Formats: sequence, structure tokens, C-alpha cells
Amino acid sequence: MKNLTFTELNLSPEIEKAVGEMGFEEATPIQSQSIPYIMDGKDVIGQAQTGTGKTCAFGIPAIEMVDPKNESIQALILSPTRELAIQISEELKNVSKYKRGIRILPVYGGQPIERQIAALKKRPQIIIGTPGRLMDHMRRKTIKLSDLKLVVLDEADEMLNMGFREDIDEILEKIPTDRQTVLFSATMSKEIMSLTAKYQKDAVLVKATHKELTVPRIEQYYLEVRESAKLDVLSRIIDKEGIKLALVFCNTKKRVDELTSGLQSSGYMAEALHGDMKQSQRDRVMSRFRSGSIEILVATDVAARGIDVDDVEAVFNYDIPNDEEYYVHRIGRTGRAGRAGRAFTFVSGREFYRLKDIQRYTKSKITLMSPPSLSDIEESKVNNVIDDIKSILEKNNLAKYVSYVEKILEELHIGDQENYVTTIDVAAALLKSIITDNGKAEFSDTDEMDYKEAGAEKGMARLFISMGNKDRIQPKHIVEAIASKTSLPGKKIGAIDIFDKFSFVDIPLEYVQEVLSSKGFRIKGKKVSIEKANRK
Repeated sequence: MKNLTFTELNLSPEIEKAVGEMGFEEATPIQSQSIPYIMDGKDVIGQAQTGTGKTCAFGIPAIEMVDPKNESIQALILSPTRELAIQISEELKNVSKYKRGIRILPVYGGQPIERQIAALKKRPQIIIGTPGRLMDHMRRKTIKLSDLKLVVLDEADEMLNMGFREDIDEILEKIPTDRQTVLFSATMSKEIMSLTAKYQKDAVLVKATHKELTVPRIEQYYLEVRESAKLDVLSRIIDKEGIKLALVFCNTKKRVDELTSGLQSSGYMAEALHGDMKQSQRDRVMSRFRSGSIEILVATDVAARGIDVDDVEAVFNYDIPNDEEYYVHRIGRTGRAGRAGRAFTFVSGREFYRLKDIQRYTKSKITLMSPPSLSDIEESKVNNVIDDIKSILEKNNLAKYVSYVEKILEELHIGDQENYVTTIDVAAALLKSIITDNGKAEFSDTDEMDYKEAGAEKGMARLFISMGNKDRIQPKHIVEAIASKTSLPGKKIGAIDIFDKFSFVDIPLEYVQEVLSSKGFRIKGKKVSIEKANRK
């Protein structure tokens, strides 16, 4: 099944406008398959990983089916964690931006229940909640679900893994039996199937299918890069590798425009390609790209479908794709006509888990590489200039330029016999001038730090955590540990980088003292220490 555009999904003009502003050009595979069935009132089992767009897959139909004039709770979304509940709430609020009278509220543990009770008095029609806190409200009768039309279990497998089966049973047995039930899970275990058999009626199974990678000649790399450093790292790789023709992919039209502007400001011949452009504009850009007058084409997945250029040397995933198939389509744009190609993917924090999914489904090896240093770039430029000089010397058409060198020597030696300059000195000076002037991206000495280990972004502090991948922790465990012991809301926690034996987390500066002075942090039942991270 081909992916549908949002205009093909028969959505309301308000939803279409909001989705367009969010920068999405077409629905992801799970959205294309799920939305029509859910909007048709059918029970649905959706098999999808995190990062495939499943929030909009159930969120858009939920918003469309809500009656703004009815102030009862009409849609309930169950989520395993506070962090996910907040993320879903924020995305649904963006989708419902132009829908008047739609109110959305997340309810979760770790936040004062009195504050949630006050918010419930504003009569939200869509509730996103964690099982424990939702049951608390149901017992207090501060949440009443007698008019519920739709219930969604998001990341159902994760909720079962966290021991919420009894809570889910209690909740589903107390809500109207004539409701629509939608369930999303990354896996289809026996326990998940028993859940669907008990609470769904004639459920339709939809899942995003994955294609295997069919371009083995492509060398694939990933770099751990902070958002704020991506443009610099992109520039460095292009300069160091001497890439003359590159495709750079972003997930939204807005990102394409922003990156194109940044590259142009750095002196690159870069152009954008996305769905908001007229066909005549797109044809003109593609013509220039094929002819080599544009060296970097920045595009969205949809706009890039018609690209068939044999000489693309490298593909960059500036944003990690929303779906594994998109990754395959993207990197397949290089390595054409029997040539070897290269693909570079930028990842940070939580995105590392999506990269692992891509590796698993494409059965390919994606190798970690470090961003090129200033010395790497300079050495590469010197080698390129030396190759050019050798080529010029072979042609031996230099008489005109020899006279220029002689003139330079004459002018330098007039009245100054002590500081004698040789032809080698002149050649070295010219080489330095060429290499300095050819640099397109300027970097300061502080950029020499490893991006992965660099300090936190402005307004944030980086903390060290004494647990890592070997302890099988995920970003959500770190968020929960900190949010449960402090007043720091989970949504304010920044980048999280997890390594084998330790992790790093960025938090706002104003919460540092509170976090460091708090005691008894536990992750997955084990004591964990949190302290200031040392910069290299």
C-alpha cells in the first residue's frame, strides 16, 4: 500500500491546516493504514515502533471524532509513562490547533493530584493518562467515563512489561462496552493477543511492513551530534571528504528551508526541494542539481522521489527518518550506476534507539564515526591542492605565472638583502593563501571538542549518571527517576545520552542544585548516583 497524503485522508480543513504547519507532507505507513479504519469506527490493532508516527495515527481520528459541544470525556489514551503522556498531549494540541472547543489534558503520577483536579474542572474531552493515576481519579470520581467513545492503549506491550495488566483490566471493565478500542504495540505477544481478544471486536490488524536493504555497496555511518552542532558537522564532512554532489534529507519542509539558508550563508551552493514549491521551481532546481551547478540538495522524502541522479556521492540523514523504509529510499539515492556510495546519519539522545531499529530491519551495519577535526579538514584541503598542482605541472603551461613569481621576488628584495625570500617561501605563502580562502565553514578552537562529550546547550547543565546500557536502562527511566524525586517536570529535561556503563542528562540550570542535593535516586530498583559531568 502506498503512503497517502493528508489531503487523501478526508480530514477536516482545520486538521489539514495544522498538519501542514507542522511540516508533514504525507502520512507515514502506519498513519496511512490506521487512520481510515479508526475514523470508520473499527477496532484496530496497530503494530508499530516508536518514531513511526503512531501518535497521529490514533490522535488525528480522536480529535476528529470529538464533539466540541459535548463537555464529557469522549476519548481516553492510556500511556505507560509520564513522559510519553506529555509528548502525546503536546502533539495532539498541535494537531487540534485550529479546532475550537477541543480540550486535552494529560494526567500522570508525580504531579500534585490537586492541580489535575482543578484542570479537570475545565471539562477536557480527551484524557491522556498513566494507568495508576487514572485509576486514582476514577476512584475519586474526578474522572467520569460514562460518555467515552474511544479508548486507545499506546505502547501496550510496554504497559504489560511494567506490570499494568491488572490496572488495564480494571479500567477497561469499568468503561462503556459499546466504545471503540484501539491498541498499539511494537510486538504481538501472546499476552497482547489475549488482551485484544478480551476487549476488542472484529479488530483490524495493521502494521508497517519493512523492506530489506538492497544497496550493499553503500558505506553507512552514523555520528552522535547535538542539534546545535549539526550544521557545523555537515560542513566539516563535506569539506573533509571533498564531496561535490550531496543529498541532505530533513523530515519537514520547515527544516529544509532552515538548513538550506544556513548552508547558503556558509558559502555552499545549496538549494531546497519540497512540496510547497511549484513544479516549475522544482524542475529548475533538479536541472541545476543534475548539471552540478548545485552541490547540495536539501529535500524532504516526498519531494525526493523523482530524483534519479547517478553522480550523488553522499546522502546525509540530517534528521533520522520517521520510518525504516524511508531510510532505505534515502540512501538508495547514492551508489548508482555501479559506483560506491556513502550515507551519513546524525543521531542524538533518544534517536539512537530508532537507529537500532533501522539496523535491525535493514540487516545492515551502520558504523560509528567521529566528526572531522580542524586538522583533518586542513590536511584534506592540502592534499586536494597538491593534486591540483601536480596536474598543472604536468601540463607545463606556466611561463606567464613564472614571471609573476619573479616579480614578487624582485619587489621583496629591493632594499632588503637580510630577509632573503626563496621561491619555496613564495610557493608556501601561495599554498597557505589558497587553503585559507577555500574554507567554506569557519570554526573556533572550542569546536575541537568531541560533540558527544561537549557541555550542555545554553541554559542547561550536563549531569553524569552511574548507569548505562549494560543496566538496560532507557531515557524514560532517567526521566522518571529525576521527576519523581524533584520538582523538575519531565518535559523540561533535555538531551539524554546513554553509554555502556554511564549516561549523561541535560537539565535546566535552575534545577541543578535541587537535583544534586536530592537523595535516594533509583532506576529499575537500583540505587544510582547523579553528579556534575566533567567536560573534556
